[in-house]
Amino acid sequence: MKESLYLNRNVAIINFNASYARSSQELLSSSTFANLVRNFIDDLKINNEDLYNYVLQNITAREAAFEIVKLLRQLSVLSMSEVESDYLNDKDKLLEFIEELYNFWKAHQRFSIVNKGFGNAISESSFVQADSGFNQVIRSMYRSIEEKILGRKNSIYRQMQAGTNASMAIRYNVTKLSDKYEKLKNIPFIDSLMLRTPMLLHPRSNKRTGTFENREDNPIGSFTGNPDTWFCYPAKIGSLLAFIYFHRDFISSAVSLGNLFELATEDECRGKPDLICLFGNEDRLDDCTFHYDEEEDVWIGCVSYSERIEYFGYIKKMSLTLHNLAMMQKGWLPIHGAFVNITLKNGKRKGIMLMGDSGAGKSESIEALRALGNDKIKDIEVVFDDMGTIHVENGVPFGQGTEIGAFIRLDDLDPGTPYRDMDRSIFMNPESSNARVITPATAYDVISMNHTIDLFCYANNHDDSIGIRRIDDMEEAKAICKQGKRMALGTTQEVGISTTYFANPFGPMQRQDICEPLIDKVFENLYDNHVFVGEIFTHLGFSKEDREGLQIAAKQLLEFIENE
Repeated sequence: MKESLYLNRNVAIINFNASYARSSQELLSSSTFANLVRNFIDDLKINNEDLYNYVLQNITAREAAFEIVKLLRQLSVLSMSEVESDYLNDKDKLLEFIEELYNFWKAHQRFSIVNKGFGNAISESSFVQADSGFNQVIRSMYRSIEEKILGRKNSIYRQMQAGTNASMAIRYNVTKLSDKYEKLKNIPFIDSLMLRTPMLLHPRSNKRTGTFENREDNPIGSFTGNPDTWFCYPAKIGSLLAFIYFHRDFISSAVSLGNLFELATEDECRGKPDLICLFGNEDRLDDCTFHYDEEEDVWIGCVSYSERIEYFGYIKKMSLTLHNLAMMQKGWLPIHGAFVNITLKNGKRKGIMLMGDSGAGKSESIEALRALGNDKIKDIEVVFDDMGTIHVENGVPFGQGTEIGAFIRLDDLDPGTPYRDMDRSIFMNPESSNARVITPATAYDVISMNHTIDLFCYANNHDDSIGIRRIDDMEEAKAICKQGKRMALGTTQEVGISTTYFANPFGPMQRQDICEPLIDKVFENLYDNHVFVGEIFTHLGFSKEDREGLQIAAKQLLEFIENE
């Protein structure tokens, strides 16, 4: 990225290598600040005609931006009596302008980037220190100018994040990709991330629509990105290496991956990736597609540039779809569900795996179990909270995870649950329907090791049965899981009773021919190893307020852990 400041709709990206202000004077004298003021005046023309007319005062918008910046520079060092400006004739309007400029900046999803070892703007500082200093400069500048115009000190100070929501250090990476992927060669990689949590983001879309479809041609042929506008988040998804390339307009989704997927190291990225995702490709196709490059043995996903893909579910689910397709190819069965190891205070330990599509009640059942067994449970170790795998070694089925975090629908959790880890969480549209939170859940070392499965249940949110039910007939259990029936709650485009093959539209649905024999093999081994296989009735498809059914199911889960 060459610009010192990139503004586009609700995204603001500061390039600290191009410009970095250590003081209010440096900031007010920078091209970055001048660019912000010009953009704000353009916004006033559309959204605040009265304030726009005050700013122009019979001059052009560009001239007004220059005069405003000059005035603010003077106010930062001089007293009010030493400054002459027509804008001071109406101090109330000037205060309104400054307040709205500050709000305009804060309304953006704000990020800073530092090119590691490149440029000299902040070569002596770490990117975390640089971003923290920038936050302090913004806040101090706003306060000092506001207080000077008011002619008094504030009596209450709120230490909000005035600078950025997150910062990333980037690097150039040498990979083993062939010349076929030359277009990706110089796109910088994220080396480190700093997230200011709790982070509040407001993407303009809060629902995922459509499905991910197979394509015959390699999407790299229609890739439009370049190193000035694209970045790469190198992720470890389960045991696989994924290069997630993204357009800078979707930087909020990309940095949010820091709470979901382990960031791969520079040494790990020198190898060939298993998965490549092109997120925000300006191909004008409005598609979400994937392709298997057999020659290179790599899965490629492509999500077309669109406002709707601001919803985090797109970047998350495309990445997991690629993972699932690759793992099925290796003989592992993807599971859309939740898996935890519960250790009681008396020493008993059980691996609990719940399977089901979005809204079925997988995570909610675990949370209800956590609350119900608070006085009996010593530890809950999360293996996965959305997507994992089952594979068979020497006739024994084991579970592994994919994510170090969880992307959870707030509406389905008990009121206090989202706040337990809010100091580390990212909230998306918390005031809207289908509000979500991304929170860290477990360490990468945990998700990437084998875990014993003691109970495997399908999460049924549409049946009025109660508790948990063991299914002795393996064919019945397979049929229930393959039907993937649920009451859809509007988290995608579906509402009402729906069915999805194996409750997993992220790989298994698209490649049922590969998934079918894997299901047979895994279920045979589950039954051969006397794993409890059955259903858990969550009742979440009936009423979000009535959680009695969920409590009964959680109670029976706890009894299983205590007594089996």
